[in-house]
Amino acid sequence: MAKELDVKSTAIVEKCKAEGLTNVENHMSTLSAGLAATIREWFTEGENVTTIEQSQKVDLKKVRVPKRTRKKAAEPAPEAAPAVAIEQAEIKPAGTPTESVAQVVEQVQPPVQVAKPEEKPAIVVQPPPKPEPVVPAGPMLKKPAPAKLTGPQVVRVEAPEQIRPRRPREARPRYDAPLTQPLMVTEEEKPGAKSAKAGEKKHKDRTHGRRTEDADVETGKKIRPVKWRQQDIEERRARLDAAGGETLRLRPVRKIASKAEREVAVVTKPKKVTVTEPITVRNLAAALMVKNSDVVAKLMRQGVMATANQAIASDVAELIALEMGAELTIEHEISLEEQIKAEFGQRPRPNLQKRPVIATMLGHVDHGKTSLLDKIRSTHVAAGEFGGITQHISAYQVSWGDKTVSFLDTPGHEAFTALRARGATMTDVVVLVVAADDGVMPQTVEAIAHSKAANVPIIIALNKVDLPGIDFNRIYAQFSEHGLTPVEWGGQTEVVKTSAVTGEGINDLLEHIDYIAELLDLKADSTIPATGWVVESKMSPQQGPVAIFLIKEGQMSKGDIILAGETYGRVKLIRNTFGKAIKTATSSMPVEVIGLNGIPQAGDRFFCLDDINKVKTAAEENLALRRESTLAERTLVTLDNLFSQIEAGKVKELNIILRADVQGSVDVLKKYISGLSTEQVKIKILHASTGGITEGDVVLAEASNAIVIGFNVVAEERVAKIAEKAGVDIRFYNIIYRITEDLQKSMTGLLEPEIKEKYIGRATVRTTFKVSRIGTIAGCFVSDGVVMKNAKVRLIRDNVVVRDNLTIASLKHFKDDAREVRAGLECGIKLTDFDDVKTDDVFDFYEMVKMAGILQ
Repeated sequence: MAKELDVKSTAIVEKCKAEGLTNVENHMSTLSAGLAATIREWFTEGENVTTIEQSQKVDLKKVRVPKRTRKKAAEPAPEAAPAVAIEQAEIKPAGTPTESVAQVVEQVQPPVQVAKPEEKPAIVVQPPPKPEPVVPAGPMLKKPAPAKLTGPQVVRVEAPEQIRPRRPREARPRYDAPLTQPLMVTEEEKPGAKSAKAGEKKHKDRTHGRRTEDADVETGKKIRPVKWRQQDIEERRARLDAAGGETLRLRPVRKIASKAEREVAVVTKPKKVTVTEPITVRNLAAALMVKNSDVVAKLMRQGVMATANQAIASDVAELIALEMGAELTIEHEISLEEQIKAEFGQRPRPNLQKRPVIATMLGHVDHGKTSLLDKIRSTHVAAGEFGGITQHISAYQVSWGDKTVSFLDTPGHEAFTALRARGATMTDVVVLVVAADDGVMPQTVEAIAHSKAANVPIIIALNKVDLPGIDFNRIYAQFSEHGLTPVEWGGQTEVVKTSAVTGEGINDLLEHIDYIAELLDLKADSTIPATGWVVESKMSPQQGPVAIFLIKEGQMSKGDIILAGETYGRVKLIRNTFGKAIKTATSSMPVEVIGLNGIPQAGDRFFCLDDINKVKTAAEENLALRRESTLAERTLVTLDNLFSQIEAGKVKELNIILRADVQGSVDVLKKYISGLSTEQVKIKILHASTGGITEGDVVLAEASNAIVIGFNVVAEERVAKIAEKAGVDIRFYNIIYRITEDLQKSMTGLLEPEIKEKYIGRATVRTTFKVSRIGTIAGCFVSDGVVMKNAKVRLIRDNVVVRDNLTIASLKHFKDDAREVRAGLECGIKLTDFDDVKTDDVFDFYEMVKMAGILQ
């Protein structure tokens, strides 16, 4: 509006405020149509007709926007002069200077007069104006300067080519001159031979073709083959080089070996042979200086089927060498990882400092190892384990005051003997947890054996002392029987009475651990590259391979290159025991590392290096060595015994495909299930790996008539349907001793009617709702089967069982309560005492029914 009226916007705002219009605050305010008309009347000259003013009128001279000063206008053209009488004048030639018409008009002052008829008008011829030069439209371009031509540029100066002067004809060699030794000796040139008749035409000797004796076509004379001399060949090559042609291409003369040279010498076979492990058929044959087929034939006589590139056992190789009359010495080839390990052991440690002690919790199942550690850490990890049993090795770091202890919590079940043994080798102190009401149990004895084998000091934590009726003398006597005499009885073993419920003896246990650490004088250099062990590993769908490392010594930082057994990679993320991301980890610290290219084996040694190529080569070498050792183990089976026992019906095989959630469980289950084999039934594990059950596992099980076992994992809905259609038996477990019980019953055929899990249906969580005083309600879509209110629920997240044996507190279809909801419908589910439900989680519904046992 201010631009339209050509006034200042502040004047309009002030006028509106003076009239009581508060909605106009600044120059950006909007105006209605009526208000705009009113403002126009206020700021125009003249009397207002329809607008009422309460304040003073606007002084338009003050509020007008001053116009910009324009350039001085051009002077007006002279007024047109009246008609002028043109007098007769001389006609001047073109090009002579004349006065312009305007000048003539200006000189004529009197009014217009009509020329007399007798007078002739003066005619003035104006020369045409000089035409201006025609220029193109647009800006004027500068005319480029003419190019300056220069001479050639000297790049280099070369010496003139030396032209060899032509030799005179007399000095040139005569090629038709006779040689000192003829190339070919004919019959006429032999001593005593008659000369040819006069006038007889001599034919040119043949010097081409095969160098064999031949006869001339016309004369019938035999021509001997040409015998080239070395001097002749050199002279001919010199002539060709001088002529500028190509070099002489001579056909190599094939040497015919004499009869003595054709006789093959007898090869002397060695009496002593040295080979390196792993031993392959090809390497053994090369060392014995025999053919590969000879070694394969010897192996077949012993019942071992092997190819040339297959590895064989060392004892079988020794037998083959003895049969061939050689003594075999087997040497162990030092791998690249062993060289790296030796280098780490010999490196200097200039900054030795005290490091935290590493303590391992060992003991029998359900004696309170995890609960005791929970009391120390003030957490409740045991509540989240299936059946209160720890299924994996876990690492924690606990600090009190200025002291720090790293704990390794190992499972107590007998199936995890390998894990407990691996934990004992990683530790500095063993805390042997024994329940006061049970005393020494079989797994307690195994833990004592592992600790003594590792030469590790033992502290006994006598747990559950708060229970009534405890006989300490009986328990002390059991300790003494196994070489652990308590200090109270005059021995050297510390026995600390603790209680995970009341917290009794917790501080005493920590003080005893710190006291033993002082005696051991544990020191490490935290400035050198880190080394340690792989405690546990798993595959995460979101983060990829995840490994738990226990750093024995050194420093690990983000970006370091790590070699861990058959895997390698660069550290992308480091988390401490509280799940917090850190940049650096030091000695005796358990950490979670992300960045490896695969899942390392639990118990593998890891090293931090600075050469990625060296690390990759070492990992590939470890993988090849493992494959060759696996092939060597497979060749130990003899075909004679196997076929005879199968024909007699004495041997039966039970094929198993194993899947678990972490690598440590895979290793233990493989070892423990294989140990269940008997003379009547053999258990064969075809495949064992981490992750959920896949379609490939079902196909392999169908082809080999195997049973698929899943430990803490499940199969996808599509895979389950394929297995059901193919008749493949898939069994899921979350406690390990149930696997062994079912396998033993299947092997002995003593399966009795038992309570078994029956699959009902499956639902997927589409969204979640949080309701106060109620909890989390899961909005689900039933994808298969039926959802029943009295069914058990298994919560699955990323093909891993998160929680099992859950119950349904409320089941609704829209707003109505429902007993069951079938496939293809939506429903709302509230679980009993559980609210950790997320989108895309899967609910498996099942019920426990009593079924008759069937021999598998």
